[in-house]
Amino acid sequence: MKKIISNNARGPVDHDVRDQIVEAANQHFSQYGYGKSTVSDLAKSIGFSKAYVYKFFESKQAIGEVICARCLDSIMASVNSKLKESTSPPMKFRILFNGLVDSGLELFFQDYKLYEIVTYAASEKWPPTIVYEGEIKNILEAILREGRESGDFERKTPLDETVESIYLTMKGFINPLLMQHNLDLVKEAPGLLSALILRSLAP
Repeated sequence: MKKIISNNARGPVDHDVRDQIVEAANQHFSQYGYGKSTVSDLAKSIGFSKAYVYKFFESKQAIGEVICARCLDSIMASVNSKLKESTSPPMKFRILFNGLVDSGLELFFQDYKLYEIVTYAASEKWPPTIVYEGEIKNILEAILREGRESGDFERKTPLDETVESIYLTMKGFINPLLMQHNLDLVKEAPGLLSALILRSLAP
């Protein structure tokens, strides 16, 4: 699995201090929210000067990107773990769709302040969200290739077109920015849409 990482750190390569700043930011943002927090607030909460924090991160967004990447990495790790439990391409697709929805909902209900960071990141197209979208499409493509080889899926439609079409169908329920507006549908939609998509993929 490709890790969703952010490369916005600068200054001394001191992983212990960077990790300390990120952990403190994670707690601070989780309590007060990303939008209402400043680098000065964060620095004060861990006993650092604002200037010292800037030696490791160029901005509040750079810190937010690391936290966002961690959240998305956690979602992908959970999904990939579940995918290992099945060898059937159709079942893998259902697991992918349901897993992304379930993990997104878990973050939404367990730590909404952090979920807000991810939604903001998605709206601003921060690098971790772009990598996340690419990772989902890569998994989709791998499942489709496997299904075509096994005879479970049709082979006539161009693969890239099929991936994009399926992703767009899923997007309203797996994109953090959009999912929050579809909470009344998340219980039924993944199952219904999965069935529809799988019927369209039948040879």
